[in-house]
Amino acid sequence: MSGGAPSLADADRAHTAGRLEEAVALYREALKRQPDSADGWYGLGSAAQSLGAQGDAATALARSIACGATAAPVHLALGRALFALGEVEAAIDQYTGIEAVPNRAHRTMALMNKSVAIPGDPRADNAAVLRVRRDWARAEAATIDAVARPPRRTRSPGEKLKIGYVSSFFAAANWMKPVYGVINRHDRSAFDVHLFCDGGMPSAEAGYRDHDTDVLHRIRTASTAELADYIRRVGVDVLVDLNGYSVPGRLGLYLRRPAPAIVGWFNMFATSGMPGYGHIVGDDQTIPRREERYYSERVWRVPGSYLAFEVAYPVPDVAPPPCLASGHVTFGCLGSQYKITDGVIAAWATILTRVPNARLFLRNGELSDESSRAAILARFGKAGIDSARIDMEGRTAHFDFLASYARVDVALDTFPYNGGTTTTEALWQGVPVLSFDGDRWASRTSKSLLVAAGLGEWCLADEAAYVERAVALASDPATPAILGDMRAGMRARLAASPACDCARLCSALEDIYRRVAG
Repeated sequence: MSGGAPSLADADRAHTAGRLEEAVALYREALKRQPDSADGWYGLGSAAQSLGAQGDAATALARSIACGATAAPVHLALGRALFALGEVEAAIDQYTGIEAVPNRAHRTMALMNKSVAIPGDPRADNAAVLRVRRDWARAEAATIDAVARPPRRTRSPGEKLKIGYVSSFFAAANWMKPVYGVINRHDRSAFDVHLFCDGGMPSAEAGYRDHDTDVLHRIRTASTAELADYIRRVGVDVLVDLNGYSVPGRLGLYLRRPAPAIVGWFNMFATSGMPGYGHIVGDDQTIPRREERYYSERVWRVPGSYLAFEVAYPVPDVAPPPCLASGHVTFGCLGSQYKITDGVIAAWATILTRVPNARLFLRNGELSDESSRAAILARFGKAGIDSARIDMEGRTAHFDFLASYARVDVALDTFPYNGGTTTTEALWQGVPVLSFDGDRWASRTSKSLLVAAGLGEWCLADEAAYVERAVALASDPATPAILGDMRAGMRARLAASPACDCARLCSALEDIYRRVAG
């Protein structure tokens, strides 16, 4: 830095060198003297976003646009910040505004980001989800040389079927509860199991039980084109994608058709919209037959829940409901912040308004950042809820994260994007999840788990009934005793229910794999 006050050039140099905290401080100082600099606000927003300060990022990026910025990267960055905060509709509006720009890379990125977010947009319906994802798939496919699907392998009688699973999250115990519940139970006399690990490796700590015949492939450093070629050489009969749109940068793998049959299971929550997928697995609750026309894949349904799970790693003991000691009900949500939309906040604010002594506890990774917490509290403030009634905490070790359920009496589900892992974890920690039947797969994930767990009465008919049930629970003097009894027996109830019948789910998936392999 030259003598005198810091300049935007000084801030840019710090930013380019990766000194992000220093860059943020320099941008703030320089912008005091150049408050109309669109580039300066964009630099501040980008640096803040890299630090995970999505609240600060959204404010700065919006200011950049207000100062005249029109470049696609500014809108893309603002869309990402808004999405991370749960302002899904506003995020999608940013992407929509630039999805026709001349730059193909920016256009494709806008379409991809919109495809990731679209199941959580309350304005979208099933037809919109399919249309948006098909639009992105066409744009992405235009960048890839056409590749023919490999032919089905001719197998001799009794020859084992070769199954490949692709995931970036094999090391994540919290995510893998349904996955390892199935993989650990595969019949190795009939199936060769290949795990294509695009991140951390499977481990006993994550719930995986090693088998001598399993083949683990470390593929994290491979390009998508290289990975497609590699999987072709391995020669799997059925390739199962466990990532879906949680890893959009890898979806080009399936456009390259690396296996004769490709199946989406576990982490889909909507159609892929992609021609590379031939099959998708849900259940009777998540994909009604009347909605099959909104899927680009053939729909397969398993009995019970397609997310039947097993907890095979250490977790905290179930704690008694906190209302027994506090005298008031604490609602909670430990789901991802991007699922806490304006509609969710409005519904929760209605509940808190009608039950003045109730409290709300929120915990997720985005809330580790002060500016993001402030942004969320401001949204509740606009809905009339005093910040003193809301407790927020951020990222922590997973065991401690689960221990947070000791502070929650009733978990409130998000919508239109329900919890999946969040719902299973709340239930396993003894906390009932209040949800309602939605209009799309993402809005019925909790219904799938609750019905399978024998807790279907906790999934209400619609949002109005959801609010009324929450108000009634928080107002009823009998609720503490009812919740205490539920928590005491919840794990035994779950373990005996279809929600944890991983053997049945495994058998159903094996049957599907045989049928799609031909």
